[in-house]
Amino acid sequence: MYLIIVGAGDIGSPLIELASRESHDVVVVERDEEVATDVSQNYDCLVLNRDATTMDALEEAGGDRADAIISTTESDATNVMVMLLARELEIPSQVSVVHDPEHMNLFRQLGVNVLENPEQLIAEYLYRAVQRPSVKDFMHLSGDAEIFEITVGEDSAITGQSLAAADQNDVLPDDVRVVAIERNQSVLLPQGDTEIRSGDLVTVFSKRGVDSEIIETFVGEATPPSAVS
Repeated sequence: MYLIIVGAGDIGSPLIELASRESHDVVVVERDEEVATDVSQNYDCLVLNRDATTMDALEEAGGDRADAIISTTESDATNVMVMLLARELEIPSQVSVVHDPEHMNLFRQLGVNVLENPEQLIAEYLYRAVQRPSVKDFMHLSGDAEIFEITVGEDSAITGQSLAAADQNDVLPDDVRVVAIERNQSVLLPQGDTEIRSGDLVTVFSKRGVDSEIIETFVGEATPPSAVS
């Protein structure tokens, strides 16, 4: 894939590393000369020290043959201008960070795939990690629905039961589904007769989100901390 990444800051840098590692053709457009020099020295990609809000810069980056462009700067004004130019160049896949929720509709009207307010997403992730330490990862869907990963505890109600039995015994709520199981470094696509084992890392869909009842189903009843004298 021929990919143009605009901005090499806190969001852009990990993206550059990931795309370069997977051997994509990556072109980075970065306005800050010092940052651009650092990227060129540390990643296997072409780096242009240019202002990406000009058509000349995107044309020099190969916008006419790019498969995708991702704008990651801290300025929504810059990002939207990049997306407008990308639209003129007919780059097939256009993705941008959006920092101000009030700007979301503008990006969506342009047909841009958006990542809303990454700073807020990180803050929420860290807060949820403190609230729900047994949940390894999670993603919000529409409404209250979430997909999350959780490790099955030895004393949980679902341990040792097949998914069909857990459903019949009302162990697994009707609005909760196990969609994948990671076991011994292999990923299983569960069926009704698939048994849940202690130590399984399960990916779960919950229409109501993650609550204490669901966590207890997979982890078991939490042991209260011992009093400190």
